[in-house]
Amino acid sequence: MFNGSICIDQGKIKKISSYNVLYDKIEKVDINCEYTNKIDAKNRFVTPGIIDVHSHLGNYPSPSVTAHNDGNEITSPITSEVYAEHGVWPQDPGFDEALKGGITTLHILPGSANLFGGRGVTLRNYPSRTVQGMKFPQAPYTLKMACGENPKRVYGDKGGPGSRMGNFAGYRQNWIRAQEYQEKRNSGRTNTSRDLQLETLADVLDGKILVQMHCYRADEMAQILDLAKEFNYKVTAFHHAVEAYKIGDILKENETCAAMWADWYGFKMESYDGILENIPFVHETGACAMIHSDSDSGIQRLNQEVAKSWAHGNRAGLNIKKEEAWTWLTSNPAKALGILDQTGTLETGKRADIIIWSADPFITYSRPEKVFLDGQLLYDKNNNIYPRSDFRLGYGVK
Repeated sequence: MFNGSICIDQGKIKKISSYNVLYDKIEKVDINCEYTNKIDAKNRFVTPGIIDVHSHLGNYPSPSVTAHNDGNEITSPITSEVYAEHGVWPQDPGFDEALKGGITTLHILPGSANLFGGRGVTLRNYPSRTVQGMKFPQAPYTLKMACGENPKRVYGDKGGPGSRMGNFAGYRQNWIRAQEYQEKRNSGRTNTSRDLQLETLADVLDGKILVQMHCYRADEMAQILDLAKEFNYKVTAFHHAVEAYKIGDILKENETCAAMWADWYGFKMESYDGILENIPFVHETGACAMIHSDSDSGIQRLNQEVAKSWAHGNRAGLNIKKEEAWTWLTSNPAKALGILDQTGTLETGKRADIIIWSADPFITYSRPEKVFLDGQLLYDKNNNIYPRSDFRLGYGVK
């Protein structure tokens, strides 16, 4: 948004002088905003807050020690009964660093060791003593699933699955169990014993929980989509999705998003066939493309990741506008997390999650100068205002 005005009241965007314009010059409009505090962002850029759709902050916090590793319940390939939020340490200093990078909302997922890894949770990047104080209001739970190398590597010598065939057998067996549980539960029978594993899966079948699936290869993603049709559930998003560029049309047809890296691939066999144009090629098909971090370091500079992907696409001959590319970090992740009605765009009535940048965020040296959540200034680079975790406050005490 350039040469515009935004009026914030009680944490929401009350009025806005321009709609979804990031980089085109427009005439300044007086929106008659009655304000108590006015911020002049002349020569700055204003965008919606960034949403990281794949993070493990809090579950794998800093300092990284075994005692703090709470992201994978590696005891069974089926752990749909666990909740990522129960392993989140809200004092992880990584949340502070993410805020400095403009992250206002983030999705915390269990790891990818298991076929069914457990429930993910969407958090507001607020400083809080408890994870309950960070949970995004009305955001649906998600279910982390994984395909490919990880489950068969972890469980190949522990009773299986030991192959991709075994992976799919495991999915199918448990969706059958979930259907049976769903039928009993929805019939109103009073003698149905509560099963936490099947409760999560049945909630997926009922459309209450969104499936977020770790998957790299195009052929596996296509087979997973067929499996979803067999059991009448929806895959909301594939994560990592290094070969998504091969099946952009299929993703669009199934209304399934793909969360990807800008240029990270080739680190294991299933990630080998990546290309720099992955994200823009998926976008060009009309499918829902997103950028994710999966990293406590990368989350601090996701604007640079979107800039790289945008540039790779344009070098390949695609004419992608910057405001389109910015949706890979904002409205598309909001859609994939079921919160687009509350955040992800600068629109009247939505949460005032806003970043003021020092320059065009597609420039390497641009930095967030101010970050607002619900209209509250939580980070101000020039005035050294930012949350400090309890861990950091006590670190120097002898």
